[in-house]
Amino acid sequence: MDAREATRLLKGVRAAALAGNRPPAAPRPEIAESWRRMLAGGVHPDRDARSRMLSAAETEERRQVSPLRELLPVLREGLLPALDQALHIMVVADAEGRLLWREGHSSILRKADRLGFGVGADWDEAVVGTNGVGTALVARRPVQVFSAEHFVSSHHDWTCAGAPLRDPRDGRLLGVVDVSGPLATMHPATLAWVSSVARLAERELRVRHLESLERLRAVAAPMLARLPGRALAVDAHGWTAAVTGLAPEERIPLPKRFGPGRVWVPRLGDCVVEALPGGWLLRVADSRTDAPAGRVVLDFSRPRSWSATVYGAAGSWSQELSPRHAELLFLLAESPRGRSAAELSAELFGDPTRTVTVRAEMSRVRRHLAGVLAHRPYRFAEDVEVEVIRPQDPAELLPHSVAPAVVGARRGGTGPGGGSRR
Repeated sequence: MDAREATRLLKGVRAAALAGNRPPAAPRPEIAESWRRMLAGGVHPDRDARSRMLSAAETEERRQVSPLRELLPVLREGLLPALDQALHIMVVADAEGRLLWREGHSSILRKADRLGFGVGADWDEAVVGTNGVGTALVARRPVQVFSAEHFVSSHHDWTCAGAPLRDPRDGRLLGVVDVSGPLATMHPATLAWVSSVARLAERELRVRHLESLERLRAVAAPMLARLPGRALAVDAHGWTAAVTGLAPEERIPLPKRFGPGRVWVPRLGDCVVEALPGGWLLRVADSRTDAPAGRVVLDFSRPRSWSATVYGAAGSWSQELSPRHAELLFLLAESPRGRSAAELSAELFGDPTRTVTVRAEMSRVRRHLAGVLAHRPYRFAEDVEVEVIRPQDPAELLPHSVAPAVVGARRGGTGPGGGSRR
């Protein structure tokens, strides 16, 4: 289905969803299967069981690391315009059934609060019974649950339609998008509407994946051109971006424990693995003298133009740094033993409790510097030499930073054009 056909379908299904209709009379297989699971699992139909709500900090931490964040613009564009008129709400849950985002008509949001259908709630099928979130996760296909098809009686005033969201890179289940509302305002075609928007969201992930492969290819191709042996560049899921000396394959299965160094890779054998921005360089080992990347240069010499350059046996590559990422890497370079999230939070913000923000930012940094950075605590890997190039004027070292260690380094300095190593 192309974009034009999908748009026509969405318009037609929205119109049908607003028209209203009766629920289907005959039980459907997915509902019958869910009820059997509920009976076997001991869920009580007249008891509104609820698990502990996630705190605001826990919810925000899940949001920061969830790939569902990338899908929100598509889901909102496809669903929200009709929700106010139809008295619906949209919820997005992760693969564990935890509700991470919720938007829609204000009166329906208030009713959902009374039902425990709020951000941070657990709507796993085994907790709250048959529902559009948890049942779609178990069935791994779109599911619509009308009124009394909900196993728990307190949910009978609601109807919901949920569609799973999968990562097209590896087929992993990411979560569910669900549209819920009072029974009188729902329509059987709502499920087709929600399913179509879910597929459009997955298509957005697929497009972003192809774009990330192009960026990886731009970095890796010049490096591969200089290598005499067999090598290839793959992303974190094993999708091939560039190859030399080997028959091209679309994807290489990577072992579960995968990182820099010497690794046995199916189909390739013994490989030397180096980190690249957005992926890995795999060199099929021809001798025991091969070694992974071993040097990083953090260049802070030019105001507002900070970078990290990684040097390895196959060559080098550079990554531009945002102010926050430059601060984090500077702090880690100044502390070879590493820092915890709380310690980094205290250094950056003067508040050790802002660990959610620190973990999210470190997660983003490590996507590009995997293998160079370690964690628990956060630090540069032991076999990596780190060089920091400072500006001639110490006052220009990350001038917008409030981190005490950075401010202290600005005041002390190391002399014009100074650098430091560890």
